[in-house]
Amino acid sequence: MLSQLTPTLILGIIAAYFLLLITISYFTGRNAGNAEFFLAGRQSPWLLVAVGMIGATLSGVTFISIPGVVGAGGENQAFSYMQMVFGYLLGYLVIAHVLLPLYYKNNLTSIYGYLEKRLGVEAYKTGAAYFLLSRTIGASFRLYLVAIVLQHFVLGPFGVPFIATVAITILLIWVYTFKGGINTIVWTDTLQTAAMLSAVGLTIFSIGKAMETDLAGMASMIQSSSYSQLFFFEGGWNDPNNFFKQFISGALITIVMTGLDQDMMQKNLSCRSLRDAQKNMYVFSSVLVAAKFLFLSLGALLYIYAASIGLQVPERTDELYPMIALNHLPAAVGVLFVIGLIAAAYSSADSALTALTTSFCVDFLGMEKSGAEEQDKQRTRLYVHIGFSVLLLIIIVAFNALNNKDVISQLFKAAGYTYGPLLGLFTFGLLTTRRLSPKWVVPVCVAAPVLSYVINANSEAWLMGFQFGFLIIALNGLITFGGLWLISAEAEA
Repeated sequence: MLSQLTPTLILGIIAAYFLLLITISYFTGRNAGNAEFFLAGRQSPWLLVAVGMIGATLSGVTFISIPGVVGAGGENQAFSYMQMVFGYLLGYLVIAHVLLPLYYKNNLTSIYGYLEKRLGVEAYKTGAAYFLLSRTIGASFRLYLVAIVLQHFVLGPFGVPFIATVAITILLIWVYTFKGGINTIVWTDTLQTAAMLSAVGLTIFSIGKAMETDLAGMASMIQSSSYSQLFFFEGGWNDPNNFFKQFISGALITIVMTGLDQDMMQKNLSCRSLRDAQKNMYVFSSVLVAAKFLFLSLGALLYIYAASIGLQVPERTDELYPMIALNHLPAAVGVLFVIGLIAAAYSSADSALTALTTSFCVDFLGMEKSGAEEQDKQRTRLYVHIGFSVLLLIIIVAFNALNNKDVISQLFKAAGYTYGPLLGLFTFGLLTTRRLSPKWVVPVCVAAPVLSYVINANSEAWLMGFQFGFLIIALNGLITFGGLWLISAEAEA
């Protein structure tokens, strides 16, 4: 099977796929100005936004990691990940009924503009800076993984150096987003979500056919396997799969990494009204739960199928899905797997590049408040877009130079710590009426993630074996909130 997927064939598939994306961008970006680039003129169909957000949420890392983790043991084993997904639903309710009304009421382009109105310029710039830092590292990490796959299977065999592969990877995003921005991404992300879920669906169908069973038979196999456990109550708080720990973490992660993230919220703010944005959130969250369950079901079937043919599960379980898709199933599965992987990675990276451009233009260049001519604003936006593309290129090349997956993974995790101050800032603004002392905002917001990291690294020794896991966001936000309280005073009547 793998011999049929030659580098030339894979390159042709990818070229055809991106030709389709560029065609979409041509029609959606023909008359696009800054209003369309930033928020699609607030005319995005809510259903398209909902479908597209699935792809943006399910990154390339998720595409191959969730199926692999099912049988790996330890954290997120079996179907325990669904406990966190159920927590997502609570988080999405908070977003739909607390954060979205706040953003629409203030008519925001960048969600961090709320921090300026409520807590002052220092809090505003700090929140926006943390977003830029975390999203730059996160997008670079995801694109780095794609670049490695393209280098190994596609461009490397033609003698193309890694830096050129990275440049091509980023250039492809730039080409179909530089004109239309969010106006284009709403449509391309919908296509990419469809490609990703189609790859998973075809893989499940092909495994069923290979094992001579139907959908009901596969469901029965999963249910009777050792991979089917969903709820974990027995291990207590020291168990990383504990239900309450996972559920609470899921809710907080959703509020912070979706509701307080410019990348994810920019699509919602492009809807015609608050009501449409809320409908988008309801549909998106429902479909996301089903999609996550589908990925976990695929993971269980991959392990069951591997056992049935005597296939040794790779030490790195992330490699199980690509191994079976490319080596042991029909060519169509391999083709759609390649498209699905590319779609999964690009659907999160393309919107990140647009969101980074938007945040920098609005939050740091003050483009919305500027009296400059529209043409000059568009030229500035174009330069910023190019600048972030080059920055991603530099970071990805630096990742490759490190040549240490553990170090790179730690950098990616460290970027997650930057969401804690955002949680603390927004919570402080929403739950109190106090005013901050401007000069201490930045020190507090820098100290909080550092203290959180130190406590997390020593939690087993200091807290009788307790591990925070994803709850580190709660600790980070709590430290930030406490620090902000200490540097604040009651607002004058």
